[in-house]
Amino acid sequence: MPAFTFEALDAQGQTRKGLLEADSAKAARSLLRAQALVPLQVDPVAAGAGTDGGAAPGLWQRLFTRPVLGATGLAVWTRQLAGLVTSGLPLERALAALADEADDPRQRELVAALRAEVNAGVPFARALAQHPREFSAVYCAVVGAGEHSGHLGEVLERLADDLEARQALQAKLVGAALYPAIVTLVAIVIVLFLVGYVVPQVAGVFAGTKRALPLLTVLMLGLSAFLRSWGWLLLTAFVVIAACARWALRFEHFRLQFDAAWLRLPVLGRLARGYNAARFAGTLAMLAGAGVPILKALQAAAETLHNRSLRADALDALVLVREGAPLAAALAQKKRFPGLLAMFARLGEQTGQLPLMLQRAANQLGAEVQRRALALATVLEPLLIVAMGLIVMLIVLAVLQPIIELNQLVK
Repeated sequence: MPAFTFEALDAQGQTRKGLLEADSAKAARSLLRAQALVPLQVDPVAAGAGTDGGAAPGLWQRLFTRPVLGATGLAVWTRQLAGLVTSGLPLERALAALADEADDPRQRELVAALRAEVNAGVPFARALAQHPREFSAVYCAVVGAGEHSGHLGEVLERLADDLEARQALQAKLVGAALYPAIVTLVAIVIVLFLVGYVVPQVAGVFAGTKRALPLLTVLMLGLSAFLRSWGWLLLTAFVVIAACARWALRFEHFRLQFDAAWLRLPVLGRLARGYNAARFAGTLAMLAGAGVPILKALQAAAETLHNRSLRADALDALVLVREGAPLAAALAQKKRFPGLLAMFARLGEQTGQLPLMLQRAANQLGAEVQRRALALATVLEPLLIVAMGLIVMLIVLAVLQPIIELNQLVK
């Protein structure tokens, strides 16, 4: 039964908004009148609802409106749906229960739209695919595999586990990088304030003494004058360069070269390889475990890779597998993927437990990335503090040296 959003007036003249199900807009208005409400507006909840509009979101919506569920919300919603379906509740009733319990009106409309599509006979995966901003192609593929196999509840549980594990890994990586980023930002602000304001104010006191200022003070004054005169130009140039780089990254050839160069960096490149490989292995394990054919699973897993160079390697491996090569042999030929991934894939093919072995590879790679990120953050924290202390010490010396020399002259 289709769902409709409504806006109506009650007996006290208050505006009420909500969601109801009816065969048509006319029937929805009749239901509202039966509840002593005066309908003002009744609109169907169509595909794409829940994204601030009944159609596909435009550029303005993508930039200035957040997704209905979000990464964390999607994991929680998937877990709730999996629990309801696993307990034996039909999918339509499970969606109705989630729509009733949703606090966010946009989420309520989104789930109502999914329920309306399912009631109309549309497969659940196809209904999800009509909301690409909320549900990725991999998500829809896994759900579709669960529908075809008749084990939708188990597949949703596995999908929720994967989403939660991915969120946990990202949260730990962000947490490891947060403190060094804050220290760096604060250090830059303090140094700019000292060089741009404090140093000229203090050094200006000694301008009329007709004595040569110390070399360090002269250098700091020169740096201060340069920043005060050309600082805005430098900031503008930085913004322009960043915008040009972002524009250039839209070109596939340039992005491919940039990502390949990023993988060759000593520390960050290794972290990027491990993180992308863990994501690739986890997605491939989930899809293969859900019954998705290996070629489709490889295609979908490759699309989840942010690094275009590794994505190209994954698609090359897909071509080799399509030609009859084992998955482990195809991955082993791509040296940018960690050797651990090919080794676990080979074990999985030999034992007939490929999804299990790929998941173990994903877990081990994710743990290694987390360990390296935490170790890097542990080293960076004292280095940044020491560097900030040295810079502040130089600025303080540049200010104090003229004072010390003046005191010695007075004595």
